[in-house]
Amino acid sequence: MRTLFEKTYVREKKGAIANKVGQIWAFINRIEKGDMVVLPLKQQAAIAIGRVTGSYQYRTDLHSSNHTLPVQWIKKDIPRTQFQQDLLYSFGAFMTVCQIQRNQAEARVAKIVQGRHADKCTINAPIGDEELITEEALDVEQNAEDQILAHINRNFKGHDLTTLVDEILKAEGFVTHPSDPGPDGGVDILVGSGPMGFDAPRICVQVKSSDTTADVVVFRNLLGTLDAFGATQGLLVSWGGFNRAVLTEARRNFFKVRLWDAGDLIEALQRNYPRLPGWLKAELPLKQIWAMVLEDD
Repeated sequence: MRTLFEKTYVREKKGAIANKVGQIWAFINRIEKGDMVVLPLKQQAAIAIGRVTGSYQYRTDLHSSNHTLPVQWIKKDIPRTQFQQDLLYSFGAFMTVCQIQRNQAEARVAKIVQGRHADKCTINAPIGDEELITEEALDVEQNAEDQILAHINRNFKGHDLTTLVDEILKAEGFVTHPSDPGPDGGVDILVGSGPMGFDAPRICVQVKSSDTTADVVVFRNLLGTLDAFGATQGLLVSWGGFNRAVLTEARRNFFKVRLWDAGDLIEALQRNYPRLPGWLKAELPLKQIWAMVLEDD
């Protein structure tokens, strides 16, 4: 296979060829029926998990790829926050196809799939473990984002997450009026534009700090509050992400409501970090760095 690859892709570097040949070989020959598959999602801060249900097939009727394995997806939207950092580190490998074995990975993932939320391990290999490095190349950007997620998950529980969202919106240039802790009538933050916040857009913000995915009832409740508060748009922030029903309804209400999951919140945080108040930076210390982009990617 390597010889054929070198003849076909004559401009590829040796390192890139070794990487790609190894992944294709593993995909065809090492993955077996019943094996668990973990797929980090790109469009939301979530992970899909499934099991292989059959053998490898080379197909020519697909537009995306010829190399295929049938998979039954068990969970399609498990929030990244339900996994400990060592597993997220492994899931963040640059290689699309790699086997994750350390720290009882399979047993721990199986518990999360069952809804037991028991991502605990008795053996914690440190980040930088040599065995791990030989198996996978680290996605530095994703690993950094996961560390920020873990810090916020530990230190900004409940109403504190609303405070974080409020400060980000103020850094965006909005005038905000957050509710006090406790019953909020379906709105955690009222947001407006202009010197006193009277101008459009006028936004109702609801913040859910739970690790569980928000359902369509939460979305519809926010929609129902817009008229009551004289708002033109809504923002639903859910740390645990959203199920597919919410994503479907949000598309139908594209011009009324926006969704922020944990990944969207981190993106907004990074975009506005220089303008955040000093006390918040002290509680959430971040430093921007520059890193080389690997050519093989």
